Amino acid sequence: MSRGITRPPIPETISLPSTSLPMALTLQSTRKLNDGNEIPILGFGTYELDGREAYDAVTWALEAGYRHIDSATWYENEREVGQAIRDFCESTGTPRSAIFYTTKLKLNDGYEPTLKAIQFSLDECGLEYIDLYLIHGPLGGPAARKECWRAICDAQKEGRVKSIGISTFGVRHIKEILEMGLAVPAVNQIDLHPFMIRTEIVNLCHEHGISLEAWAPLVRGLRFKHPSIVSLAKKHHKEPAQILLRYCLQKGYIAIPKSSSRARIASNTNIFDFALDEKEVADLDALDEGAPDSPGPPCSHTPSAGLVTDWDPTECP
Repeated sequence: MSRGITRPPIPETISLPSTSLPMALTLQSTRKLNDGNEIPILGFGTYELDGREAYDAVTWALEAGYRHIDSATWYENEREVGQAIRDFCESTGTPRSAIFYTTKLKLNDGYEPTLKAIQFSLDECGLEYIDLYLIHGPLGGPAARKECWRAICDAQKEGRVKSIGISTFGVRHIKEILEMGLAVPAVNQIDLHPFMIRTEIVNLCHEHGISLEAWAPLVRGLRFKHPSIVSLAKKHHKEPAQILLRYCLQKGYIAIPKSSSRARIASNTNIFDFALDEKEVADLDALDEGAPDSPGPPCSHTPSAGLVTDWDPTECP
């Protein structure tokens, strides 16, 4: 497949608007991005997985039915993740077009360094094209972010990447990109879960058709014993992780859980045979710990930031 050819649709998927009935969701469900491409609603994250561990985990995820794999240059596992995808496709006869692969820009160093970084990621993963390429974070200041975005837009025009987006961008960062008049980001990948609902960012993304991806949707397990999560898990005969993932999907988010355990990787897909009702979703929303006026050091003004990171990049200048 040449780089200039548009990626074929993922087989046997459905386009899922956020207003779809929750029970209609399946492991094969997708969302249509603002550029027309489809993204599977459940992905597999590879943060802190490296070497053989990354290869095995991605293989297990693909065997369990995931068709969306999330990597990053920062994770230093693009080679292993790409190899696992290629080996799975070869051994099962699965076309490359059936796998949605995401990776991210490590450093916001400007236009030319960004183009080189994209080529580095392509060489590392060996997948010929990247389905979704994200600016990994807003650090570096407005000028650097704009030059990086311009480069990513050009890479998309060349067919090296199919969809483009941002990660951990706050309101000011999103508006800055929108004001450039270039392509609107297809995705903003940020930490989203009942304890960090980020209403202002979510509303802005919805307003501009930017899909939201929830990284760390399981809050790294740090809220599995929260009474509200435990209660819902018992009521629905599910694990706490499955409640948190189902919540994300019913909010219309793309969820990207991670695990190095084969059993948990499979268990995290067992979220399509039940649904939370509207009150349950609202009650989970009410668990938000992210009050914007909470005390904290610069770039860490929310107590929930410490659940998955020790600072909050969405608030950086």
